[in-house]
Amino acid sequence: MRPENQSSVSEFLLLGLPIPPGQQGLFFALFLGMYLTTVLGNLLIILIIRLDSRLHMPMYFFLSHLALTDVSFSSVTVPKMLMNMQTHHFFISYSGCISQLYFYIFFGCIDNLLLAVMAYDRYVAICHPLHYNTIMREELCALLVAASWITTCAHALLHTVLMVRLSFCADNVITHFFCDLTVLLKLSCSDISLNEMVIFTEGGMLLFLPLTVIFGSYIHIGSIILKAPSTKRLLKAFSTCGSHLLVVSLYYGTLVGVYFLSSSWDSKDIIASVMYTVVTPMLNPFIYSLRNRDIKQALGKIFCKSVAQF
Repeated sequence: MRPENQSSVSEFLLLGLPIPPGQQGLFFALFLGMYLTTVLGNLLIILIIRLDSRLHMPMYFFLSHLALTDVSFSSVTVPKMLMNMQTHHFFISYSGCISQLYFYIFFGCIDNLLLAVMAYDRYVAICHPLHYNTIMREELCALLVAASWITTCAHALLHTVLMVRLSFCADNVITHFFCDLTVLLKLSCSDISLNEMVIFTEGGMLLFLPLTVIFGSYIHIGSIILKAPSTKRLLKAFSTCGSHLLVVSLYYGTLVGVYFLSSSWDSKDIIASVMYTVVTPMLNPFIYSLRNRDIKQALGKIFCKSVAQF
């Protein structure tokens, strides 16, 4: 690497959340509780799906991967934030910042692809119920998940490599609680035109193609239901798609608030980022467990077995 491309910054200062000093302990307990809820809730979803043979079907196979990515996504930023709040040491090394950036992009993007895969699964279940088992066979499900992981791995690696080539000359203060791509680009003293071009082209395609799949799936589902509307069919579609639609709304709603409706990073944008990185992964297992009869029955079955053993 040429000397002019080497970063002169060995660490960054994370300013963290705009919390008054006297309330640090309260917010630490709040975010710790939310993080533990995220981890335990999503791991419980994965455990239930693994233990109950009735849940060994494509819908729950995709849900288990979504739960895994939610745990991982939250773990990229929250533990570091909690450690900074507790120790009052707000620095992160350059390599640590780049690593956090990679995994943040990776797990944030794979949620996007998995939600699209789950939308396609719901489309096949409602629009082609007689051919569902033939279409959504085990090999196709594994291929869709593997393609999602490989695609996001390459996507995150591309943006991380483009970030590494930039220089950070003097300003090392990150007005955020983690190393976000847009914030780091604003700190760089190098030409970021290539980074921005890749974000708008490759990143835009990877965002809007899955969104197109989601919209297309639900447009087809809606058209099928409206052709022969009935209360029974509406209730079945709502029970099948309601949880997924709510998760999609949370994911894209907070994503738009963080990256499309903000002009500069201020307290409102940081709060929106907290919703995106902390609150949404925590709510997902509750949305699926409280609105899904199969999950509730499996949970009750496991709980009764555990009580009976004691």
